[in-house]
This record gives sequence, structure tokens and C-alpha cells, in this order.
Amino acid sequence: MTVQTSAPEQTRPTPIAEPVTSVNREMVVILDFGSQYSELIARRIRETEVYSEVISYRTSAQKLADLNLKGIILSGGPSSVYDEKAPHCDPEIWNLGVPVLGVCYGMQLMVQQLGGGVERAKLAEYGKASLTIDDPTDLLTNVEQGSTMWMSHGDSCTRLPEGFEVLAHTENTRCAAIAHHERQLYGVQFHPEVVHSIGGQALIRNFVYHICDCEPTWTTETFVEEAIREIRARVGDKRVLLALSGGVDSSTLAFLLHQAIGDQLTCMFIDQGFMRKYEPEKLVKLFDARFHISVEYVNARDRFLEKLKGVTDPEEKRKRIGAEFIQVFEEESARLGPFDYLAQGTLYPDVIESADTNVDPKTGERVAVKIKSHHNVGGLPKDLRFKLVEPLRKLFKDEVRKVGRSIGLPEEIVRRHPFPGPGLAIRILGEVTAEKLNILRDADFIVRDEIHKSGVYHDFWQAFAVLLPVRSVGVMGDQRTYAYPVVLRFVSSEDGMTADWSRVPYDLLETISNRIVNEVRGVNRVVYDITSKPPGTIEWE
Repeated sequence: MTVQTSAPEQTRPTPIAEPVTSVNREMVVILDFGSQYSELIARRIRETEVYSEVISYRTSAQKLADLNLKGIILSGGPSSVYDEKAPHCDPEIWNLGVPVLGVCYGMQLMVQQLGGGVERAKLAEYGKASLTIDDPTDLLTNVEQGSTMWMSHGDSCTRLPEGFEVLAHTENTRCAAIAHHERQLYGVQFHPEVVHSIGGQALIRNFVYHICDCEPTWTTETFVEEAIREIRARVGDKRVLLALSGGVDSSTLAFLLHQAIGDQLTCMFIDQGFMRKYEPEKLVKLFDARFHISVEYVNARDRFLEKLKGVTDPEEKRKRIGAEFIQVFEEESARLGPFDYLAQGTLYPDVIESADTNVDPKTGERVAVKIKSHHNVGGLPKDLRFKLVEPLRKLFKDEVRKVGRSIGLPEEIVRRHPFPGPGLAIRILGEVTAEKLNILRDADFIVRDEIHKSGVYHDFWQAFAVLLPVRSVGVMGDQRTYAYPVVLRFVSSEDGMTADWSRVPYDLLETISNRIVNEVRGVNRVVYDITSKPPGTIEWE
């Protein structure tokens, strides 16, 4: 994964304040101040097989003390600590007796609240900087002298609180890493969680294992055991209805639920008409004949298309699709027999990215804004009569793939490119029509067909086509055309939280482009999206 930035930290949604986990496991929590990298910190910690969650910076020290807490990390953020409305954490956190690591803004906040000084830096640092290590022990053990670290800050610590010392510096930053060894309080001005920070993962491992004294208990096997136990305890002898899409999330969930409750599970595939070419037929055949998991097929194409008639706003599309899904589930569940639970493949990034605008109740400051709602968590009606079962809501996408493999999910599904719940409806900008769906479905099929034939399908996190609601002039067979452009979007990523546009060979792009304009009626132009996330998102809506 490549994380690119040349500006101050971007703002992103601050997640729910309460921890997602219901198990009293030991954990390291990240107090989120609006950094675009907060989830990446959690992922890096989980890569050490230690459980981690991102929670609101407003979480009180008392609530934190109720957790089986081994350490706290304060994230970066777009604010300056000396601003009047800057977000601050509960100062009692420093007295909890657990190790704390402040990253960028988190370090500056630590310094300020404990009596030090933070000011606007004479020379800001954005991008790579060489780290000169003054104390190679403790936090910086095994981090090589001169390691490149990723900087993104305009403020610097000018005076350390009593008892703190400098561990490392850069050419422009005197306090690049600091520590109060006795109180186990640490700070770094750089971002060890991003891939550009050489030695960053070693630093994180030092904090997690040597300073927080964590045990590697967050494993795939442990998760599966706990998930099955929780599912059985929650569901009992009741029946569960699962919306099966054929993607890795819902497929992993189907396998997991089937292991936990067997025939109490009913899988239902709602064909809303927004799937890719040939996928509905393949899905039902695969699960029914090969996996012996019965799937109820429901053709609801016409009613979904009618619901989107005249709708152009992407949030409204998602909400209508989500609401219609629930309506169909309720109708079909009444036909098939009563169901108490609805299972969803909601993931941790879904929960975070769908978080409501985070407004500080004291200052009124907007720390972060919602990027987009996910149909799993953003389109459910308040009067939903199902109880929800969401065993995967603790996991990032790469963790779901590991779980899928461990419980026998075939590689063809495990390594399938992510596909949004609303399907092609949010890859058609503007109003969704039957004509546009047919155009995009054919173009998307060509994209997938060519990257499979070229043997590069698994080189990309996602590769797909987008249809724009504009037309342009072209020439075909000496005649003027006025047709749609198709956008190709290929990205590389690890979990979808950040992504880089893929450098696709020109000959492959040429082949895809030639096929689309020759084979797909209504398209006369193909363009390529070279935007990373951030600042863009992977999907266009």
C-alpha cells in the first residue's frame, strides 16, 4: 500500500466512542483526533497479533479504566493544540498507569497538557525525513540510525515537560521522538504507521510488546472460536437470514454462520439488478451445488430500478437501496417463515466511514465529517424488526480474507475484488437506468475479462469501470457519435482505507479501451483515473 500526502493531515470521520469488541480481551486503543491514518495504526498493531480499536478522543479515563487496557495511542489530527477549539483528551489519562504513545498531534497534546510548549514551526515538515537517533533503546530499539520517517506537521514541541527527554531528532525538528521513561509516556512527531516510515513497524512492535507487555492473542483461530461462541450465545435456537452477495465478506459470514448454527441459517440472494454480468447465476450455483448451502434467489430488479428513478444524489441512492433491501427481506422472510435475526457482513471500516459528523459538545467544533454511508450501516430504518448479527464488524478487509481461508472459503472468493453493496448503481453517476446498467455491465465485463487473461487480476485491489452522466463527440466509421465516456479505476491497497492508483501497462489499457469502444454500444471514449485515496475515494460515489 502506498500512502501519499504533501499537505497537512486530512480530516476523516471520528468513529464511535464505545469499543466494538464485546470480549474482555487485552487491547491497545487509539484515541482518534481526526487523522486519516488512525485506522492504519490499528491495523499495524493487529499485524503484531495484538487487538486494537479506534475510539473517540472524548472517551473518559474512567471508561478506559474499565477496559482490559494495555496501552493507549493518541492519533494525529488536523488541528493545532494551541487553537481555542482544539480537541483535548481527558487529562486523567496520564494517570491511568498504562503506557501512552502520542503520534504527531497526539505527541503535541501530551507535551502541552503536561506543561511543555508547542508552537508553529519555523520550518514545517511534510514527507520523508531522516531520523537521527539519540537514544537507541526502549521505543527505538532496532530502529536503524538515519531511518526515513514520514512527517506531516506544521507545529513543533519547543519545550518538553518535566521528566521528558529527547530520543531522536531530524534536521528541522529537535523533538522528533520523546519519552518519560518512568511514567512510560512516549511521543513521536512522525507517522510510524505508514509504509514510507522505514522502521515504523519495529517501533510499533517495541511499544506493543516491550513497553505495553502485550501477548500475541489476536489470531485468526482465536477470532473464529470467539465469533462462533458469540453467535451461538446471541442467536440461541432462533433462525437467521443472511443477505448473500457473493463477495468475500458475505461469503465468509455465510461459512462462519453455517459452522455456528447450521440449518438455522437461510441465505438469500436479492438480485437488485446492479450485479456484474453473469454473477447472479454463478453465485447461486456455486453455493448450492458446490458448498451445499441453500440459497433463496429473489428477482427484485424492477422494483429496485423503480426506487432509483430520478435519483442522482449518491447518498440518497445508498439509503433507498438499503431501505429496499430491508423491505424485500421482510417480505421474503414472511414467505419463508419467521426470522429473528438479520446477518450482515459489516466491517470495521464500514462502521468508521459511516460515522456521523463528530461535533464537540463543549466547543461546537467539527473534528471530522462523514465521507459516505455504507448500505450495511447507513440505510437501515429505525423500525427494523430484525435483530442484527454482525460478527465481522471488528475486522478489516484483509483480516476477513484470513478468516475466510481458515474456514475453507475457496480462493476464487477470498481473492475476489471488493464490490460495493449497492453494486453498479453507485458506479453510474447520476440517474440509474436500464440502458446505463447494460452499458456499464458490458464495459465492466471487458475489464475483468482482460485482466484475468493477462494474469494480473490479483495485482490490483480493485479494477472496474465507471459510467459518467455526460456525453462527448467522437468519430466511428466516418460518422459523428455522441456517446458516454467510461472511466477505468484500478487501485492498489491493503484494506481499502487508503489506496494508490495502479500503474497499468499501456498495452493492457489499450486493449481494454479498444474492446470497450468497439463492443459496447453507447460508449465512444475511455479515460483512466489517476487519483489516490486520499484525497479521492476508491468508488466514485
